[in-house]
Amino acid sequence: MFDLRIERDLSIPMADGTLLLADLYLPANSPAQATILVRSPMGRRPMGILYGCYFALHGFQVVVQDGRSCDEVLPLSTEREDGLATVAWLRGQPWFRGPLALHGMSAMGFAHWAIAADVTELRAMSVHVASSSIADTIFTGGSTALESVLIWCSNHSFTTALLAPRRARRAIASGRPAAELDVATGGRAVPFYQAVIADGGPGSPLRARLDHSHAPRSGVMASVHLVGGWYDIFLPGLIRDFLALRAAGAAPHLTVGPWGHYHPQLFLTANREARQWFRAHLCGDRAGLRELPVRLFVTGARQWRDYADWPLPGTRLVPWFLRTGGRLAGNGPDESGGDRYRYDPADPTPAPRGPVIVGRSRPEDCRRIETRADLLTYTSEPLSAAVEVIGTATARLYFHSSPPTGADFVVRLCDVHPDGRSYNICEGVRRVGHETTGKVEVELWPIAHQFAAGHRLRVHVCGAAVPRFARHREVVEQKVFHDPQRPSAVVLPIVTTTS
Repeated sequence: MFDLRIERDLSIPMADGTLLLADLYLPANSPAQATILVRSPMGRRPMGILYGCYFALHGFQVVVQDGRSCDEVLPLSTEREDGLATVAWLRGQPWFRGPLALHGMSAMGFAHWAIAADVTELRAMSVHVASSSIADTIFTGGSTALESVLIWCSNHSFTTALLAPRRARRAIASGRPAAELDVATGGRAVPFYQAVIADGGPGSPLRARLDHSHAPRSGVMASVHLVGGWYDIFLPGLIRDFLALRAAGAAPHLTVGPWGHYHPQLFLTANREARQWFRAHLCGDRAGLRELPVRLFVTGARQWRDYADWPLPGTRLVPWFLRTGGRLAGNGPDESGGDRYRYDPADPTPAPRGPVIVGRSRPEDCRRIETRADLLTYTSEPLSAAVEVIGTATARLYFHSSPPTGADFVVRLCDVHPDGRSYNICEGVRRVGHETTGKVEVELWPIAHQFAAGHRLRVHVCGAAVPRFARHREVVEQKVFHDPQRPSAVVLPIVTTTS
C-alpha cells in the first residue's frame, strides 16, 4: 500500500475553449505504475473517493475529471470530442508516460467507449453497469424507458437521487402529457428529456450522438472487463458489447452479479476486479486473473459460477408454447384460436418492480397484477427437475390488432413458487407499427436463473409496463394466436443443471 497525494483543480482545455477541471490522485512516496483516466459526467469529487483514492492507494495515478454541465449541452453528446481533448492534454504532462486505462460506471463507461477506438496508449478498460449505446437503453424495444429517463433528468445531486424515483412514478401516474413530466418530476424543464420525447426514431441525430457501439465492434486494442447486474438497466447493452468484442476477435471478461445500478457490492466487486485487470494488462502481473472469462451469479441457485463464454457452450434454445386455458407447455401449440385482451392508455397495465436507474430493481411478487383482464398469463406444470435458463430469452407472438394504430407488446417470464408467489425474472418490450396482423419478436432481459423442481414457469403478455416504459397512446384490442399455423412461444436458453 502507498501514501496518497492529491493535486486538485487541474484545468484541461477542450476543443471549443471550455475548461474542464480534474483532480490527480497518485502515490506519495512511490512512482506510479500507470495512469487511469476517469471522465465523470457525474462529478469528480464523489468519484475521487470511490475511484481516485482506491487506485492511487494501490500504486496507480488516477485522473478524475468533471464532465460538462447538463445546462450547457445535451448530456453525453460531447463525450468523444472532450475525451480526445483530455487525452491530448495528458500527453503533454511530464508525469504521463503511459500506458493508460479507463475505468468507471454508468455515464462514465459510456464516455470511455466514446474514445476507446481512438487512443493508442489505451491498454485496458473496466466498464461497469454501462454500455456503448445509451440510445439502445433509452429507446428499449422501440419504446422509451420513461421512468429511468425522468429519474436521471431530475437527479441533480445525491439528495435528489433519493427523491427522484418516487417523484417520477407520481408524475407518470398523474396522467399529465409526456412533455410536462420533467417539470412534474424535478420542478423544471430539462432539454435532454424534451429531446428524448421528441425523438424522430431510428437514425435520428440524438440517437447518433448517444451511440458509440462502433467501438466494441471495431475490436478495440485495449483489454476490456465488463461488470454488470441482473437488475441493472444497462445489462442488455453491456452483453451486446461483450458479444461485439468477441465477434471482433477480442478476449473480454464478463462478470454479472445480483445487483441493481447502485448496489454497494457492485462497486466493491468492480473495483477489485479492475485492480486485478489493470495489474495484469498494465503491469504484467497476471496472478489475480481467473481462468475462465465469464463469471455469473445464478439466481435461484444462489451460486457464483465461471464459464468459458456467453452464450454458454452447449445451451439449447427450447420453445415453450402458449396454449389454451392459460397453459404453457414444451410439446407444441394446440388447435385453439387464441386469447384476447384490451389495452387502455387511461388504465395501462402496471409493471412489477424491475431494472431502473435508481430505486428498487429486484423482482417482486406479481400476483397483484396477474388478475387484471388486460394481462394474459400462461403457466407450466410443476417442474419435475430443476431447469436453468442462462442467456437471452426471446418471445415470438402472432397477433391481430384492432384498430391498426400500433401497439406495445410486453412479455415477462416469472418463477412461480409452490406457495403461489410469482416473481418476475426478466421481461422485454417491443413497439410495433400499424400492422393489423403479424408476428412480433420480443427480446427479453438476459438472465441466469435456476427454476427449482416443483416450481412453475409463467409467461405474461400485455400491452404496457407502466411506469418503467412509456405507455402507448391508443386503445387497442389484441388477439394473440397459439395454433399450429401461428405458434406463439417463448424461447428459453436452457443449460444442464449442476445441482
